[in-house]
Amino acid sequence: MTVKHIHILGICGTFMGSLALLARECGYQVSGSDTNVYPPMSTMLEEQGITISQGYKPENIPADVGQVVVGNVMKRGLEVVEYLLERNIPYTSGPQFLYEHILKDRWVIAVAGTHGKTTTSTMVAWILEYAQLRPGFLIGGVPENFDISARLSAESPFFVVEADEYDTAFFDKRSKFVHYHPRTLIVNNIEYDHADIFPDVEAIQTQFHHLIRIVPRNGLIVANGVESTVQTMLDKGCWTPVEYFAGQGEWRAELVQADGSMFKVLHQGKEVGTVRWSMLGEHNVNNALAALAAARHVGVPVNVAIQALAEFQGVKRRMQQRGVVRNVTVYDDFAHHPTAITTTVAGLRAKVGKARIIALLEPRSNTMRMGTHKEQLAQALQQADRVFLYQPAGLDWDLSGVVEELKGKGIVLYNIEELAQTVAQVAQSGDHILVMSNGGFGGIHEKLLRSLTLT
Repeated sequence: MTVKHIHILGICGTFMGSLALLARECGYQVSGSDTNVYPPMSTMLEEQGITISQGYKPENIPADVGQVVVGNVMKRGLEVVEYLLERNIPYTSGPQFLYEHILKDRWVIAVAGTHGKTTTSTMVAWILEYAQLRPGFLIGGVPENFDISARLSAESPFFVVEADEYDTAFFDKRSKFVHYHPRTLIVNNIEYDHADIFPDVEAIQTQFHHLIRIVPRNGLIVANGVESTVQTMLDKGCWTPVEYFAGQGEWRAELVQADGSMFKVLHQGKEVGTVRWSMLGEHNVNNALAALAAARHVGVPVNVAIQALAEFQGVKRRMQQRGVVRNVTVYDDFAHHPTAITTTVAGLRAKVGKARIIALLEPRSNTMRMGTHKEQLAQALQQADRVFLYQPAGLDWDLSGVVEELKGKGIVLYNIEELAQTVAQVAQSGDHILVMSNGGFGGIHEKLLRSLTLT
């Protein structure tokens, strides 16, 4: 039977929302449902004419559906899952659908790692676009250069995909990225995360090594040269050429500006150009080195790639400026792991110098909610001048311990409206407010900007 209509369970997730756009470009009628419907993903889907239903209810699955694409938030016991199984409705996972319908005949450039996947994959896609290769892509965010998170570009052999190590579906516990069969692979870093499914970092390294095993000999692995966990994983066996970035690798950077907004690029010890761009932080400099290496592998000259980075605009929710009120600047960032929080705050500190940074954090990821990294949080926030922590209902641990470690510059609040009003009252002209969450944070950005206007 030819599938014409697919329904996506968990459509507002960054991966599934992007997949919905690609499926629509492939000619499918696409609908979906979710419990967390919020911008920018919900807005982007609706603008593309994709119908979204609120909640995971069996009645939200259309009668004419040919196949249901099941997000990894779905679990046995949910009524909609039992409904699928009992009625023998055809279903698949998002990564498997992506491979079968889009990736299997393409040159796949995959970007993996605990941190930097979204930004780096966006850089690679933009470099290829600038070089007039018009790649397809699927990115777990909304790139400013494209203003859409996914594109088919069936006429191009190249496809850039953000490659996540989280598991695939309730019926397939392998990491998503093993479905993608990349020819060019970036491994940015490997740290302990996703404590809800991985017992330790070694289990994550095992999944990464499964990915390494399927990269062909005529491919390329671009690996972080200063991450011992990456090297340990590669030492398990590697059958593909490897180029390293950072450290003493083939690809290195020399900072011209301390905040990372300008740096020299060195390839095999030779200076090949200077990047001048709007991005901040050493982590983004390393992301750029990885992107340059990957782009070179698919045929983009380094000088062209450097020119492209000068016009790179970043990704929504990655140090995205949301507004300025009373000379107070509000930023939105996806950081939710201590390492990402540390580098995000450090990047902003390098930019603003001695100006005050007020950090707001929502511990929303599964790992955060379990308290796995609670011992590292206070240190990750040290470069901020004031810290406001939001304790959501159902958090498995008490944030007051983090406040104690922050020694007088931290506070916990339990209501988002109160949080917005309190921060607005504390803010002074010249301050920079950094909001960090991997979710919608209850619309805190708009509430904060409104409160600043009224204060």
